[in-house]
Amino acid sequence: MQTPTLPPFNYTPQKYTGPGTDELLRRRKQVLNPGIFIYYKKPMTIVEGKGQYVFDDSGRRYLDALGGIVTISVGHCHPHVVAAANKQNETLQHSTTIYLHPNIIEFAEKLTSKMPGDLKVAYFVNSGSEANDLAVMMAKLYTGNNDIIALRNCYHGGNMSAMALTSHRTWKFNFPHAFGVHHTIAPDPYRGPYGRNDPDAGQKYAADVKSVIDFTTSGNVAGFIAESIQGVGGCVVFPDGYLKHAYEHVRAAGGVTIADEVQAGFGRTGTHFWGFETQGVIPDIVTMAKGIGNGCPLAAVVTTPKIAEVLSKRIHFNTFGGNPVVCAIGKAVLEVIEKENLQENSHNMGNHILAGLRKLQEKHNIIGDVRGKGLMLAIELVKDRTTKEPASAECAAIVERARDLGLLLGKGGLWGHTIRFAPPMCITKADADFILEVLDLAMATA
Repeated sequence: MQTPTLPPFNYTPQKYTGPGTDELLRRRKQVLNPGIFIYYKKPMTIVEGKGQYVFDDSGRRYLDALGGIVTISVGHCHPHVVAAANKQNETLQHSTTIYLHPNIIEFAEKLTSKMPGDLKVAYFVNSGSEANDLAVMMAKLYTGNNDIIALRNCYHGGNMSAMALTSHRTWKFNFPHAFGVHHTIAPDPYRGPYGRNDPDAGQKYAADVKSVIDFTTSGNVAGFIAESIQGVGGCVVFPDGYLKHAYEHVRAAGGVTIADEVQAGFGRTGTHFWGFETQGVIPDIVTMAKGIGNGCPLAAVVTTPKIAEVLSKRIHFNTFGGNPVVCAIGKAVLEVIEKENLQENSHNMGNHILAGLRKLQEKHNIIGDVRGKGLMLAIELVKDRTTKEPASAECAAIVERARDLGLLLGKGGLWGHTIRFAPPMCITKADADFILEVLDLAMATA
C-alpha cells in the first residue's frame, strides 16, 4: 500500500529557533499542572498554523483533522481574522462592558441575526465552561427551580458546575454535591436499546427525560441541557425527534431547554448553521464557544429577552467577556463563514468523507459504526461487531500511526475508542481523500 502524501500547499513556514521538544517537556513538567494531558506517546511541538494545516518545530506539515479540538472553524491564522484582531489591538485592547463600544454591539447583532425565533439577546464570556455555568444559573433564576437534567456520556466543561453536568468518566471529578444535576439515558442509536432501524427511537429515548422529571426531580426541574451532537462522547448523533420530545417534557414541567453548541455550531453540521436545527427545535438558551472565535478565548450565551431579564435583578459582570478584540475576531469569523461558503463546504466535504468511511467500514472489521453530520464525524472502533467490545488500545495505535503519516485526529467515546474528525471547515477534496487514505493505511499497519 502506497504511503499517502499531503496535498500541495503553497506556503513556507518560518524557521523555528526556540527550545526543542525534550527541553519543553522537561520544563513543562516543572511549571504546569500535571492534569493537563498531552496527545501522543512522543509529544509534538506545534509552532505554526496556516489554513487547515499546522507545522511542528522541524517545519513538517500536518493536516489538522481535529481543528484544534473543534476550535479552528475557518482555518488557522485566517488573514481576515488576523487583520481584524491586529487592527483592534492597535487601537484599544481592553474596554469592559461598563463603557460603550461599537464592536460588541455589532458582533451581538450579527451573531443573533443567525439565531431562529426569539433568541435575540447575547451575553459574552471567555469559555464554554463559563457559558454553560451562566446558562444553568439563568435557568434556575428564571424558573425558580433547582434541578437540571443532562445526558449520560455528555461533556459540558471543566469548571466545578460544568463538571457536575458532565457525565463522561474520563473528564469528570466526582464531588459529594452535584448542584442538583440528574442524568438521563444517552440517545445513542449504536449502543443504546433503540437503534437506527426504530422509527420511534427518538421518542423512546426522550421518555426517560420524563421519567427523571417525574421520579427524580419531583417536578422541580429548572432546565435540560444537551449538546446538539455529543462531541467528547464520540460524536453521537441523536435519533430524529429526540430533542423535540425531550423539550416537550421539560417545558411541560416548567423547565427551560439549553442547547450546547460549543462543537456543533457555526455551520459545522453542513445542513444547518446550528446543530439543534438538525432536530427541528428552538431551545430557550444556546451556549457556544470554540469555533466562535477560531482559537481566541471567546464564548457566548444567547437567549430570549424574557429569560435574559432575570440577570438585571443584580449587578452581573464579566471583566473580559465582550472586550473589543475578541468581538472584532468573532465578527470576522462570521464574515469568513459567509463569504467563503464554509457551511456548504462542510456539507460537501462531510458527505465525501462519510461515504469514504463507510467504504472503509466494509474493508476493516474494527469499524463498528460510522456517524456524524457535516464536518463533525466519527468512527467507533470495536474488537467484535457483535459484542461491540471497545477497541481502545487499537484506537490509540491508529491515532499514533496517523500522526506519523501526517494526520492529526481526535479520540473520544466513553472508553477512548472512537476516532473523531472535526477539521477546519476550509478543507478541500484532496484533504478529505488524504484523511481516508491515511486511515486505510493506519488500520492496516497500526
